[in-house]
Amino acid sequence: MTPARPGAPIAVSLGDPAGVGPELVAEAWSQAARAGLAPFAVVGGVRLLSGAAASRGLALPIQPIASLAEVAEVFPRALPVLGSLDGAWRPGEPDEDGAALALASLEAATALAVSGEASALVTGPIAKARLAAVGFHHPGQTEFVAQACGIAAQDAVMMLAGPQLRTIPLTVHVALAKVPDMVSVDLIRRRARIAAEALARDFGIRHPRIAIAALNPHAGEDGRMGDEEARTIRPAIEALRADGIDATGPHPADAMFAPHMRGDYDVALCMYHDQALIPLKALDFDSGVNVTLGLPIIRTSPDHGTAFGIAGTGRASAGATIAAIRMAGDCAVRRAARG
Repeated sequence: MTPARPGAPIAVSLGDPAGVGPELVAEAWSQAARAGLAPFAVVGGVRLLSGAAASRGLALPIQPIASLAEVAEVFPRALPVLGSLDGAWRPGEPDEDGAALALASLEAATALAVSGEASALVTGPIAKARLAAVGFHHPGQTEFVAQACGIAAQDAVMMLAGPQLRTIPLTVHVALAKVPDMVSVDLIRRRARIAAEALARDFGIRHPRIAIAALNPHAGEDGRMGDEEARTIRPAIEALRADGIDATGPHPADAMFAPHMRGDYDVALCMYHDQALIPLKALDFDSGVNVTLGLPIIRTSPDHGTAFGIAGTGRASAGATIAAIRMAGDCAVRRAARG
């Protein structure tokens, strides 16, 4: 891996061109000065972005560039777009050509971050089934980026972050029936260690506090509702505390996200996908960011999907896209300062 060069811009991938990604990136550039966003460039899509911007009534100046070295000069007056990748603006009409464009943009943007030409990577929302049809063999973009960085998929940790809450799902895209067998002392310890290191390095939290959720209702209620807490989760917490990590729990999940509890921790490590994502989306849907921890590069993404049904209508909020770009820039600054 090559460290990002000082002052390097952020690389943004298009996402599926039939979804809301392109229009929200256009909106983010139009609000960049007010939102305090670091300079960024979109990989591909000059014609696509122009059409997407017009659908929102934006008079978007676009400047094709041949290198990210041009971004600093171009960004204050136009949206820099790198390369010749492009496609038609057909909101709500996903097809294989669009999926191929999304994949090509993702591959190129990731390569820029891995090479150090970009300070961070922000990925637009994709449709996994559409990408699979054009040869994408990963569960999601997180696993793709991890492989590009030479990191094992299980060591790329998904954190959802918003203004009011940060959560990490211990298990992600698996059936709920499989979760109890997947919860292990080793997995909890590995995820928590990666989270603690990343929160200190990229988020400036010197001594991260990690609240670990129970799997069962009422934290198992002394074994009457399950024994995973006593058998697995509590021993993992004890081991983490012995390692010097401020971990607490297992906390009953029906209480730990209450307002008076959220101030007691910096991130909640949850046992399964919906346990982590429901509270985050309930509190911070329009400003939630998906951050991949444990990578040698910085990668963020808006925490929403392609929203094909409202693409091109102007109804999609750019809040999460703006938050993802802002968070990528902030993390890049902190990481550069640590050397």
